[in-house]
Amino acid sequence: MSSPDSRYLRALSLIDEANQRDPNQDQGQPKELLYSQRMSDMLQRFRPDADALMQLAVRAQHVERWTLPRADFPMDKPGYHQWRTTLYGYHARRAGELLRDAGYDEADIARVATAVGKQGIKQNPDSQLVEDVAGLVFIEHYMAGFAAAKADYSEEKWLVIIRKTWRKMSDDAHRFALSGALRLPEGLVPLIQKAISVAD
Repeated sequence: MSSPDSRYLRALSLIDEANQRDPNQDQGQPKELLYSQRMSDMLQRFRPDADALMQLAVRAQHVERWTLPRADFPMDKPGYHQWRTTLYGYHARRAGELLRDAGYDEADIARVATAVGKQGIKQNPDSQLVEDVAGLVFIEHYMAGFAAAKADYSEEKWLVIIRKTWRKMSDDAHRFALSGALRLPEGLVPLIQKAISVAD
Protein backbone atom coordinates (compact mmCIF):
# COMPACT_ATOMS: atom_id res chain seq x y z
CA MET A 1 0.00 0.00 0.00
CA SER A 2 1.23 3.53 -0.76
CA SER A 3 2.40 5.65 2.15
CA PRO A 4 0.43 8.82 3.02
CA ASP A 5 3.26 10.99 1.70
CA SER A 6 3.45 9.14 -1.62
CA ARG A 7 -0.33 9.35 -2.03
CA TYR A 8 -0.26 13.09 -1.39
CA LEU A 9 2.55 13.70 -3.85
CA ARG A 10 0.85 11.52 -6.46
CA ALA A 11 -2.49 13.32 -6.03
CA LEU A 12 -0.81 16.71 -6.22
CA SER A 13 0.97 15.66 -9.41
CA LEU A 14 -2.27 14.39 -10.97
CA ILE A 15 -4.10 17.63 -10.16
CA ASP A 16 -1.29 19.70 -11.64
CA GLU A 17 -1.08 17.49 -14.73
CA ALA A 18 -4.82 17.99 -15.27
CA ASN A 19 -4.57 21.77 -14.93
CA GLN A 20 -1.45 21.87 -17.09
CA ARG A 21 -3.73 21.00 -20.03
CA ASP A 22 -5.67 24.27 -19.73
CA PRO A 23 -5.47 25.91 -23.19
CA ASN A 24 -6.05 29.34 -21.65
CA GLN A 25 -2.98 31.27 -20.57
CA ASP A 26 -2.35 33.67 -17.71
CA GLN A 27 1.10 35.24 -17.37
CA GLY A 28 2.53 32.63 -19.71
CA GLN A 29 1.16 29.66 -17.75
CA PRO A 30 -1.96 27.50 -18.07
CA LYS A 31 -4.59 29.61 -16.35
CA GLU A 32 -5.94 27.03 -13.92
CA LEU A 33 -2.48 25.74 -13.04
CA LEU A 34 -1.48 29.25 -11.97
CA TYR A 35 -4.76 29.64 -10.08
CA SER A 36 -4.21 26.36 -8.21
CA GLN A 37 -0.69 27.44 -7.25
CA ARG A 38 -2.05 30.73 -5.96
CA MET A 39 -4.64 28.83 -3.92
CA SER A 40 -1.91 26.67 -2.35
CA ASP A 41 0.23 29.73 -1.62
CA MET A 42 -2.69 31.50 0.04
CA LEU A 43 -3.54 28.45 2.14
CA GLN A 44 0.05 28.33 3.38
CA ARG A 45 -0.14 31.97 4.39
CA PHE A 46 -3.65 31.87 5.85
CA ARG A 47 -3.76 28.41 7.42
CA PRO A 48 -0.26 26.90 7.44
CA ASP A 49 -1.42 24.06 9.71
CA ALA A 50 -3.97 22.75 7.18
CA ASP A 51 -3.71 18.99 6.73
CA ALA A 52 -2.79 17.20 3.51
CA LEU A 53 -6.38 16.58 2.44
CA MET A 54 -7.26 20.26 2.68
CA GLN A 55 -4.09 21.13 0.80
CA LEU A 56 -5.33 18.87 -2.00
CA ALA A 57 -8.86 20.27 -1.84
CA VAL A 58 -7.58 23.81 -2.24
CA ARG A 59 -5.30 22.74 -5.10
CA ALA A 60 -8.19 21.01 -6.90
CA GLN A 61 -10.79 23.73 -6.40
CA HIS A 62 -10.83 24.71 -10.10
CA VAL A 63 -9.55 21.47 -11.61
CA GLU A 64 -10.26 21.39 -15.37
CA ARG A 65 -12.55 24.41 -15.08
CA TRP A 66 -12.11 25.30 -18.75
CA THR A 67 -14.03 22.18 -19.80
CA LEU A 68 -17.28 23.85 -18.68
CA PRO A 69 -17.13 27.36 -20.19
CA ARG A 70 -19.62 29.99 -19.07
CA ALA A 71 -20.74 30.41 -22.69
CA ASP A 72 -22.23 26.91 -22.67
CA PHE A 73 -24.94 28.07 -20.28
CA PRO A 74 -27.68 30.70 -20.69
CA MET A 75 -26.22 34.19 -20.38
CA ASP A 76 -28.58 35.33 -17.65
CA LYS A 77 -28.64 35.10 -13.86
CA PRO A 78 -30.26 31.64 -13.68
CA GLY A 79 -27.76 30.45 -16.29
CA TYR A 80 -24.89 31.78 -14.20
CA HIS A 81 -26.10 29.93 -11.12
CA GLN A 82 -26.60 26.77 -13.17
CA TRP A 83 -23.02 27.07 -14.42
CA ARG A 84 -21.62 27.57 -10.91
CA THR A 85 -23.60 24.63 -9.50
CA THR A 86 -22.48 22.40 -12.37
CA LEU A 87 -18.87 23.44 -11.80
CA TYR A 88 -19.02 22.59 -8.09
CA GLY A 89 -20.23 19.09 -8.90
CA TYR A 90 -17.69 18.60 -11.66
CA HIS A 91 -14.72 19.79 -9.61
CA ALA A 92 -15.76 17.59 -6.68
CA ARG A 93 -16.12 14.54 -8.91
CA ARG A 94 -12.81 15.07 -10.72
CA ALA A 95 -10.96 15.73 -7.46
CA GLY A 96 -12.36 12.47 -6.13
CA GLU A 97 -11.29 10.57 -9.23
CA LEU A 98 -7.76 11.91 -9.05
CA LEU A 99 -7.44 11.12 -5.34
CA ARG A 100 -8.76 7.62 -5.99
CA ASP A 101 -6.12 7.17 -8.69
CA ALA A 102 -3.51 8.27 -6.13
CA GLY A 103 -4.62 5.58 -3.66
CA TYR A 104 -6.82 7.47 -1.21
CA ASP A 105 -9.71 5.67 0.47
CA GLU A 106 -13.36 6.58 0.07
CA ALA A 107 -13.60 8.45 3.38
CA ASP A 108 -10.75 10.77 2.43
CA ILE A 109 -12.18 11.21 -1.07
CA ALA A 110 -15.59 12.11 0.34
CA ARG A 111 -14.06 14.70 2.66
CA VAL A 112 -12.18 16.39 -0.18
CA ALA A 113 -15.15 16.20 -2.56
CA THR A 114 -17.41 17.83 0.04
CA ALA A 115 -14.95 20.71 0.47
CA VAL A 116 -14.29 21.18 -3.25
CA GLY A 117 -18.03 21.02 -3.94
CA LYS A 118 -18.58 23.85 -1.44
CA GLN A 119 -21.12 21.81 0.50
CA GLY A 120 -22.20 23.23 3.84
CA ILE A 121 -20.32 26.51 3.77
CA LYS A 122 -20.60 28.15 7.22
CA GLN A 123 -21.31 24.69 8.73
CA ASN A 124 -18.55 22.47 7.34
CA PRO A 125 -15.08 23.78 8.35
CA ASP A 126 -13.43 22.18 5.31
CA SER A 127 -15.83 23.77 2.84
CA GLN A 128 -15.47 27.09 4.64
CA LEU A 129 -11.69 26.87 4.42
CA VAL A 130 -11.81 26.35 0.64
CA GLU A 131 -14.25 29.26 0.34
CA ASP A 132 -12.04 31.49 2.50
CA VAL A 133 -8.95 30.77 0.45
CA ALA A 134 -10.85 31.30 -2.82
CA GLY A 135 -12.13 34.66 -1.56
CA LEU A 136 -8.68 35.79 -0.47
CA VAL A 137 -7.15 34.74 -3.79
CA PHE A 138 -9.86 36.61 -5.70
CA ILE A 139 -9.24 39.80 -3.72
CA GLU A 140 -5.46 39.69 -4.06
CA HIS A 141 -5.00 38.38 -7.59
CA TYR A 142 -8.19 38.81 -9.61
CA MET A 143 -10.34 41.64 -8.30
CA ALA A 144 -8.35 44.39 -10.05
CA GLY A 145 -8.47 42.58 -13.40
CA PHE A 146 -12.16 41.88 -13.00
CA ALA A 147 -12.75 45.55 -12.26
CA ALA A 148 -10.82 46.58 -15.38
CA ALA A 149 -12.89 44.19 -17.51
CA LYS A 150 -16.14 45.50 -16.00
CA ALA A 151 -15.50 49.22 -16.27
CA ASP A 152 -19.20 49.79 -16.97
CA TYR A 153 -20.23 48.49 -13.54
CA SER A 154 -21.60 51.13 -11.19
CA GLU A 155 -20.16 51.67 -7.74
CA GLU A 156 -23.30 50.16 -6.23
CA LYS A 157 -22.91 46.99 -8.29
CA TRP A 158 -19.31 46.72 -7.15
CA LEU A 159 -20.33 47.15 -3.54
CA VAL A 160 -22.77 44.26 -3.95
CA ILE A 161 -20.06 42.01 -5.49
CA ILE A 162 -17.55 42.77 -2.74
CA ARG A 163 -20.11 42.30 0.02
CA LYS A 164 -21.18 38.93 -1.39
CA THR A 165 -17.57 37.77 -1.42
CA TRP A 166 -17.00 39.11 2.09
CA ARG A 167 -20.10 37.48 3.56
CA LYS A 168 -19.03 34.05 2.29
CA MET A 169 -15.76 34.33 4.18
CA SER A 170 -15.22 33.51 7.85
CA ASP A 171 -14.27 35.95 10.59
CA ASP A 172 -10.76 34.49 10.52
CA ALA A 173 -10.48 35.27 6.82
CA HIS A 174 -11.79 38.79 7.44
CA ARG A 175 -9.12 39.38 10.07
CA PHE A 176 -6.43 37.99 7.78
CA ALA A 177 -7.56 40.21 4.89
CA LEU A 178 -7.42 43.34 7.04
CA SER A 179 -4.24 42.46 8.95
CA GLY A 180 -1.86 43.62 6.26
CA ALA A 181 -1.04 40.04 5.26
CA LEU A 182 -3.19 40.32 2.12
CA ARG A 183 -2.13 42.52 -0.79
CA LEU A 184 -5.28 44.51 -1.48
CA PRO A 185 -5.69 45.74 -5.07
CA GLU A 186 -4.40 49.27 -5.31
CA GLY A 187 -7.10 51.70 -6.36
CA LEU A 188 -9.91 49.53 -5.00
CA VAL A 189 -9.06 49.85 -1.32
CA PRO A 190 -11.54 52.71 -0.64
CA LEU A 191 -14.29 50.74 -2.38
CA ILE A 192 -13.45 47.58 -0.42
CA GLN A 193 -13.44 49.52 2.86
CA LYS A 194 -16.79 51.09 2.01
CA ALA A 195 -18.29 47.73 1.08
CA ILE A 196 -17.16 45.82 4.16
CA SER A 197 -18.04 48.62 6.58
CA VAL A 198 -21.69 47.58 6.22
CA ALA A 199 -21.27 44.00 5.00
CA ASP A 200 -21.61 42.25 8.35
